[in-house]
Amino acid sequence: MCGIVGYIGLRNAFPVIINGLKRLEYRGYDSAGMALYHQDLQVKKTKGKVKNLEELFINDKEKMGSIGLGHTRWATHGEPNDINAHPHISNSGNLVIVHNGIIENYESIKQMLLKKGFHFQSETDTEVLINLIEDIMLEEKVKLGKAIQIALNQVIGAYAIVVFDKNNPDEIVMARLGSPLAIGIGEEEYFIASDATPFIEYTKNALYLDDEQMAIIKKGSKPEVRNIKDDSIIAPYIQELQLSLDQIEKGGFDHFMLKEIFEQPNVLKDTMRGRVLSEKNMIKLSGIDNHLNKFLNADRIIMIGAGTSWHAGLVGEYLFEELARIPVEVEYSSEFRYRNPIIKENDIVIPISQSGETADTLAAIKLSKEKGAFIYGVCNVVGSSIPRESDSGTYTHAGPEIGVASTKAFTTQVNVLTMMALKLGKEKGTVSINDFNKYLNELENMPVKIEKVLENDLYIQQIARHYKDATNFLYLGRGFNFPVALEGALKLKEISYIHAEGYPAAEMKHGPIALIDKNMPVVVIATKKGQYEKIISNIQEIKSRKGKIIAIVTEGDVQVKSLADHVIEIPETLEPLSPLLTTIPLQLLSYHIAVMRGCEVDQPRNLAKSVTVE
Repeated sequence: MCGIVGYIGLRNAFPVIINGLKRLEYRGYDSAGMALYHQDLQVKKTKGKVKNLEELFINDKEKMGSIGLGHTRWATHGEPNDINAHPHISNSGNLVIVHNGIIENYESIKQMLLKKGFHFQSETDTEVLINLIEDIMLEEKVKLGKAIQIALNQVIGAYAIVVFDKNNPDEIVMARLGSPLAIGIGEEEYFIASDATPFIEYTKNALYLDDEQMAIIKKGSKPEVRNIKDDSIIAPYIQELQLSLDQIEKGGFDHFMLKEIFEQPNVLKDTMRGRVLSEKNMIKLSGIDNHLNKFLNADRIIMIGAGTSWHAGLVGEYLFEELARIPVEVEYSSEFRYRNPIIKENDIVIPISQSGETADTLAAIKLSKEKGAFIYGVCNVVGSSIPRESDSGTYTHAGPEIGVASTKAFTTQVNVLTMMALKLGKEKGTVSINDFNKYLNELENMPVKIEKVLENDLYIQQIARHYKDATNFLYLGRGFNFPVALEGALKLKEISYIHAEGYPAAEMKHGPIALIDKNMPVVVIATKKGQYEKIISNIQEIKSRKGKIIAIVTEGDVQVKSLADHVIEIPETLEPLSPLLTTIPLQLLSYHIAVMRGCEVDQPRNLAKSVTVE
């Protein structure tokens, strides 16, 4: 969950690394550090954000060097402080490392190194790893690359590491297992990063390391890629990046999260482009077309995800069972493999992820493959680990999502799952041709309807002002919108630090109703379609206990408006598609409350965007 940036080439490394770290700060912002080499190695690091690190480099002389490594940290081993910040240096002062991941057996290795006379300044597993590499270089009398290979065959855990030896200043060595690493390939220069955003303005050519691969890059030479286990040489696959600089900048918005909320009409168009073809009465998803019999003959579908992606899976459960009549289970990926799940060869497992690097989800995929299940990935980041581990799948095409709290990732995931369910429903005959065409037309109109919801932004900002000081929220929904209630509560928790819980509306009387009083805001999703009369009853129960009601309703609603304190209208749509609309006001409400409370919206405390460790 940390961000790594490196450079080796002809230009000054400092601006490349500092700007790259700023772009990767969504991956972790407990501390930051940089190592630069110019005649000798200098390392600066500090607790806090990248701007704190930048302030340490007070003059141009300190910023010199054509080789450098940078790191922004989300703490696992050792509290966030200056000493535990990366990079870490070996005892001799020759080797420097940045690391994303966890070395699980670091304590036993540390005890062995202590007996050999090594000493340690930090509490981190990373400092243990760099000294293990140094010990192997001394004992085995091998070069850095070979020492790293030997060391990594001794450690247990997950890692993306980049290592530099000041005695060999024309070479950088990197390796990965479970945490992403990309190499940008320029003219006589290389860029290293956890993803491509730090080097997109320098090159479009990228090499992504796979698990258990290491690479050695030298000035003026092609990358050398090897298998960590057996040292075999691997032919590198260099791909052209489909990413532009404007996608990773704020574009005039105060925060990335707000920009990404307002991008949703366009990214939904991107998700459906070439897929929803109403003129041909079809949905084209090549991942399903190429494996149609697998889906038509599946005994059940298991959707796995974490956080927002799990909520998208819950919406997917309603969609698949309603439209395609296929049994669906939705699992937290973090729990899935620890409860000895029953997985059969006729099962389809659908991992859902924005980053494609979520460690728990990758572990669940591995278990499912071992049991013979077919893996169909739903992911946003092209070339990430989950698509590579899947048998087939569909990209969401949401574009880079920088804000830690997912917004457009959720709507595009739900959109992909909707297209999948509709396509299978048509193939199975569980959705009539007439209904199928209605859904296609409504999907194509969805971006315009989302734009209409976004027009409520200033009004939602006014509502936020009423409730910014609340200490608790309840979110209620039924049917397709129960998962949206969960997602709305999660957004508020993540970025405003207000305690919030989502419930099926009917469950309120089984416990949460005890919390209702004049100080309790309750957000109720009360669209015209979907057990409307029962929702009215739930609202009346809240009203009679003096709870404050914020209702999401269908345009023209009268009944709920007469009961609620605040009403946000959305355009009418087919019930299974309503989550694409109802989630938008909840995103905006969370955003504005967080801003009014002075919270770090894009980088909420204790959270990182991509959870690459368990």
